[in-house]
Amino acid sequence: MGESLVPMGRIGAPHGVRGWVRIQSETRPEENILAYAPWYLRAGTEGAEARPVEIAESRIGGKGPLARLDGVTDREGAAALTHSVILVPRSALPEPAPGEWYWADLEGLTVVTTAGEELGRLQAMMETGANDVMVVAGERERLVPFVQGEVVRSVEPEAGRMVVDWDPDF
Repeated sequence: MGESLVPMGRIGAPHGVRGWVRIQSETRPEENILAYAPWYLRAGTEGAEARPVEIAESRIGGKGPLARLDGVTDREGAAALTHSVILVPRSALPEPAPGEWYWADLEGLTVVTTAGEELGRLQAMMETGANDVMVVAGERERLVPFVQGEVVRSVEPEAGRMVVDWDPDF
């Protein structure tokens, strides 16, 4: 497939004995993941290929979204999907508003301070109660809050970098 795929969640544990799985969604609200199609699944192993799957049925359970994928009819089949990454084509996503980005667009950017010192690459984003936090991997790992204006001074995906007002000793 030539189009880029964006991670939107993971397959969780089996739910029941008829092939249903729990969905660990990275969308807000979390049930929005069920509206995207098609889904592609990639096993949690490095370098695994993404394969298209169809949602046969879906619903919202007490602990979040649930789905049964086409061809999966029992608990063993559902268990085999656990930890698979759910990806959707980039074209299925709406364009972010100005000043907003998908996490997938930020991951991999080089993070530099306002003084020009490179801190490393943005490895991952984490959601916390107060604000999102960037995991920046360089000579050591740093957790930097993603607070636009105060900490994050500019995001330049086309240049492959982000400028932050952050003390490198933190």
